Amino acid sequence: MLKVDNISLYYGAAQALRGVTIAAEPGKVTCVLGRNGVGKTSLLRAMVGQYPISGGSITLEGTDITALRPYERARRGISLVPQGREIFPLLTVEENLKTGFGPLKRQDRYIPDDVFSLFPVLQSMLSRRGGDLSGGQQQQLAIGRALVMRPKLLLLDEPTEGIQPSIIKDIGRAITYLRSLGNIAIVLVEQYLDFACELGDNFAVMDRGAVKFACDRNNLDPGEISRQMAL
Repeated sequence: MLKVDNISLYYGAAQALRGVTIAAEPGKVTCVLGRNGVGKTSLLRAMVGQYPISGGSITLEGTDITALRPYERARRGISLVPQGREIFPLLTVEENLKTGFGPLKRQDRYIPDDVFSLFPVLQSMLSRRGGDLSGGQQQQLAIGRALVMRPKLLLLDEPTEGIQPSIIKDIGRAITYLRSLGNIAIVLVEQYLDFACELGDNFAVMDRGAVKFACDRNNLDPGEISRQMAL
């Protein structure tokens, strides 16, 4: 589904990504781990086209999308749940969900049933303003908005950050369900190691803008990943 090949990214003179290579496959979760400031969010921003890369390439379903703008990538099925949620606080829950209609054809502009089956609280709060929801409910709303876009590639940037345990479990169940569909590739950026190890199929640990350790589930050693994250 997705191949990020040897990409580099700069913010002015500062290099945020250094030759990063990573892949995501349909029906699997690729976990990107690491401390704050190591380049995880920059990697997702490069994938969605928010910042142009200075080297390497990004391909989606075999097509080079390196030069495409963010809205063009969204139309091809890339959807981001950003860190901090970034919902619209003055819009209702329903209006927030409908902002996901942007890249869709007219006949697809409806909220899929999966959104409400995965997060029933959203259906009971459709008329409530997004800013009145709790942090966990806003995270569910942000994921629901991304699912409205019918993603082929779903990018999640630290969805458990600042969230109560009960909703973390709901988010975990949602990711497990989406993976089971077999047609969505998921990239999960996390610092919560137990959550990532429970869900992940492939793992990459980043440090100073580069991937310094990688493994798959068959070779998963949580202790080694923890050690790599602490270095």
